[in-house]
Amino acid sequence: MSSITAWSSHAWTWISSATAGGGWHTFVPLGLAGLLVWSLWLYRVILSRLYKPVINGFTTTVSVVVPSYREDPDILLRCLSSWLDQDPDEVIIVIDVADREAQRRLAKVTDPRLTVLVYEHAGKRSALGVGIRAAKYDVVVFADSDTWWEPGLLAALQMPFEDPEVGGVGTQQNVYQRTTSVWRRIADWLVNLRYYDYVPAMGSKGGVACLSGRTAAYRRSVILPVVDHLENEFFLGRRCIAGDDGRLTWLTLSQGYKTVHQSSARAVSMFPASFRAFIKQRVRWSRNSYRCYLTALWKGWLWKTPFVTKVTVLQILLTPVTMGVTLGYFVFSRLHMGPLGIGLSVGWMLVGRGIRGWSHLKRHPHEILLLPLTAVVVMLIALPIKLYAFVTMNKQGWLTRTSDQIGGAGQTAATLQEQAV
Repeated sequence: MSSITAWSSHAWTWISSATAGGGWHTFVPLGLAGLLVWSLWLYRVILSRLYKPVINGFTTTVSVVVPSYREDPDILLRCLSSWLDQDPDEVIIVIDVADREAQRRLAKVTDPRLTVLVYEHAGKRSALGVGIRAAKYDVVVFADSDTWWEPGLLAALQMPFEDPEVGGVGTQQNVYQRTTSVWRRIADWLVNLRYYDYVPAMGSKGGVACLSGRTAAYRRSVILPVVDHLENEFFLGRRCIAGDDGRLTWLTLSQGYKTVHQSSARAVSMFPASFRAFIKQRVRWSRNSYRCYLTALWKGWLWKTPFVTKVTVLQILLTPVTMGVTLGYFVFSRLHMGPLGIGLSVGWMLVGRGIRGWSHLKRHPHEILLLPLTAVVVMLIALPIKLYAFVTMNKQGWLTRTSDQIGGAGQTAATLQEQAV
């Protein structure tokens, strides 16, 4: 107790000396920046808490479209079972011509609702185009080949389409077997923040900025006319390969339709079990976000969206700048950061990250032990990863899937336990 008292006394002495004689002016820029960031966070959290999923008896006809490239057949078949169990009108799997073993395994499935289209993939977007044109029914649900559906997902996913202004619907998502890797735990933490504190806020206003392709639904009448814009998007002269989910979302928003969130429709997806694959995934996602959001900004689509969508997208785009300026201010300003000052800064960073992580921590309180690592990962994503992604945003590719391996990097059935956790 005495050591804590002594430390608190030293901390107060440092704060007093740093702000004495007008020194408090030095902290004003950081205080104003922090006030803005925390105000935007609180605004989104409040909107997210006010959000409620749509509940009604609306149903329609459904086509499920799944592009599959070098997927682990065990995972693909397990996912297929979860999709068919929810009684869609059809499931269309667009599988790469080279995936012989998966084709062989799928050929043994006798369900008449399943259609397997063998196709030489030229990127995920091309496979999606094949599936969209083949789909027969009113709502097209896209699912990744490594995404399981929890019971009731498909029924809940249809409900928002009772509103004719809704063009796309996203789902609540989590990491499958989250406890099998520390990087899956971290990923699940970040996913929870997204789907409890950010996406519901945008969805409540009809402007989700990106309906994750792991599972999302669209009116076929909305996306069929713009398939060519999905398949043949060019950014700074290069054809876009990845980023299909963001592109479809903005093609929907650009037509004046709403994109909403349905938290009662729950899916779980494979995530990387290794640090290297985790970083590759974040680089790819960041590149996709930059291309997608800069295009929306350039074409003027962003300015037609709700306020919460505008500020969220702009904050994502400016994160490396704001984070870099803040760190630069600490390093190059007149702040005299001795050991105590550094300790206070690190402590405040951890407290702030803990507060922002409440949506996850109240579900997994024991993971407070992961708070320091999570804070480091968030900073890593916010500055070096996003900065690298920005500089290389026009570098196209999947990164986590290659033609010489089965399944995504760190995402094969071998990385799982026998029973879901």
